[in-house]
Amino acid sequence: MHAIDNPFLQWLGVRLTAWQTDYAEMTLDTAPHHMNRIGRVQGGLMCTLLDAVCGYAGLYVPPGEPAVRNVTLSLTTNFLSTGEGNTLVAKGYMERKGRSVYFARGEVWLDGTLLLASGVGTFKYLR
Repeated sequence: MHAIDNPFLQWLGVRLTAWQTDYAEMTLDTAPHHMNRIGRVQGGLMCTLLDAVCGYAGLYVPPGEPAVRNVTLSLTTNFLSTGEGNTLVAKGYMERKGRSVYFARGEVWLDGTLLLASGVGTFKYLR
């Protein structure tokens, strides 16, 4: 597991479970405060996970290197399904990288079997 340098994600209970060049994976055990009025995972939580995991997919640096930071320029989310379960796994993949902007895509899975949401984002490196 990797350190997640984001107070908001820490507060939510998100863990950075895999991180390497062009890929990030985050896990969140669901709790009652993550649910909406019908008892399913809140859509805004899935947007947050997609934003974070896509962003982190473009930020990996080897241990000992200075951290890289970014801001989100755009994020498009598609809600594909809903279900009941225990663990959300968000996977982020770098698609294309320029000098100052990169593009990534992501998925949010419930218990590793049900694809709840997908998204694509555009991110800008902070220099």
